[in-house]
Amino acid sequence: MLPKTCCLSFFLLFAVLTYGQTKTSAVQKPAAVIKGVNIGEPVIVKDDTLFKFYRGQGLFDTKERARVVSSRIADIISRIDFNPDSIVLKNDSANSSITYNSQLLLAITDEDAKFSELDRPQLAASYVTILKKNLGSVFESNSVKDVIINILEALAVVIILLLLIWLVNRAFRWLKLKMIKAWESRIAKLGEKGAPVRYANRILPVLTSSLRVLRLFVIVLLVYLALPIAFLIFPWTKAIANQLLGYVINPVKNILLGILHYIPNLLTIAVIYLATRYIVKLVKFIATEIENGAIIIKNFYPEWAKPTYNIIRVLLYAFMFVMIFPYLPGSDSKIFQGVTVFLGVLFSLGSSSAISNMVAGLVLTYMRPFKIGDRVKVGEITGDIIEKNLLVTRIRTIKNEDITVPNSTILGGAVVNYTTSSKNLGLILHTSITIGYDAPWSIIHGLMIDAALATEGIMAEPKPFILQTDLNDFNVTYQVNAYTSQSHKMALIYSNLHQQIQDKFNEAGVEIMSPHYTALRDGNTIQIPDDYKPKDYVKPGFKVQKEQ
Repeated sequence: MLPKTCCLSFFLLFAVLTYGQTKTSAVQKPAAVIKGVNIGEPVIVKDDTLFKFYRGQGLFDTKERARVVSSRIADIISRIDFNPDSIVLKNDSANSSITYNSQLLLAITDEDAKFSELDRPQLAASYVTILKKNLGSVFESNSVKDVIINILEALAVVIILLLLIWLVNRAFRWLKLKMIKAWESRIAKLGEKGAPVRYANRILPVLTSSLRVLRLFVIVLLVYLALPIAFLIFPWTKAIANQLLGYVINPVKNILLGILHYIPNLLTIAVIYLATRYIVKLVKFIATEIENGAIIIKNFYPEWAKPTYNIIRVLLYAFMFVMIFPYLPGSDSKIFQGVTVFLGVLFSLGSSSAISNMVAGLVLTYMRPFKIGDRVKVGEITGDIIEKNLLVTRIRTIKNEDITVPNSTILGGAVVNYTTSSKNLGLILHTSITIGYDAPWSIIHGLMIDAALATEGIMAEPKPFILQTDLNDFNVTYQVNAYTSQSHKMALIYSNLHQQIQDKFNEAGVEIMSPHYTALRDGNTIQIPDDYKPKDYVKPGFKVQKEQ
């Protein structure tokens, strides 16, 4: 009976203990684990899990919250003045804050305590204990041996840096000697050919100075890259290393990302540019065919083809720029737009005369007062057109003087074109002489026409003609008019015509005198060359008639 009673009592006691243990285990186990929804996100420092978070906080989800707290803890333990005793817990009615020198490490709320058998202050105190214990051991692991190793590694970095600087200096010194030697050899060859060596020698100091600047840049770059490597060796200077690397890596990363993100816009710009370019080529081909006469358009002159092509090309490229502008980097920036407007205002204010010349150039193009090669007279300038564009027209005189005339000046004045009519009607050249009233006009007409027909460059048909333009007090003005198709030889033809007039009048014994002469002669000889005088010619004297 007694053994049975003992066994029954033992069984009841075991059941009660088992029930209590099961209940206690259910209370201690986090609800998230029971449900199998969330296993928590660990806070890891130096590959060691300190504790886990089962709920997010604020804008951070659980994973992001654990990552931020891990980063904060890693940052403080990397400091050279880190002291685990500076970790402080502050409790208030809403949450519990764990700080290090007034810097917040993490905050614990009542929601975090729901995943533990502890209340919020107790859970926060357990976190502080874990932090001081684990972070203290991490700090103590930075022994004197580790510091010595870090210093030796830093010295190795310095030695490697000095070695690289020495190699860079040697390399640039060798490159400078090679460049000077090659330059002297080149100068010697140029001197043998008669080139101005004195001016060429001025370039060498510029090249050597550029090489010196490049060497300094390489050395500074090496030093700058070596500093982050040295700072990364020591835990408490890693932040400085990351900052120095960020100064270089971040701009490069931003540039590369900007290029990568700009590729779609770049492709759009390329398509617009290529389309515009091939349209311009098509317009150029059509203009060339019109200029060569292969394509004929009614009331469209061949000389209009090239300027029209230039106008269309400018308009197409302007339209292309308008289409491309929104795709340019920074085009939506207020600064970029302001600078663009400022430049536009400067251009409009400073180019008023240029714009007036451009408008005049367009008008002259389609008025067709002249074309390349025509002999013209603009104001007091006579010569051949050698170039015309939207701004100016260049004229080469018969003395080979190149004169540039603004298009607005040409449009505002008179232009005489000698070439246009010479090709079909014939250009009329004219010159005048004065002969006394004692010479029959019919003889004068014949002599002047014969002189014109004997002149090289004067056309036989239409026949030259004479105009008596003035009846002066002592003489008559005779004007000979002759046709020529060689407008570019006007000066030479005029000279030959004057020679022929002299010869024909001398052969006929007709005297060409100055515009004014008197009928009373002083007994001197006739004013013609001796070769034209008759053999029995006697110099006349004064005739005195006696009155009866």
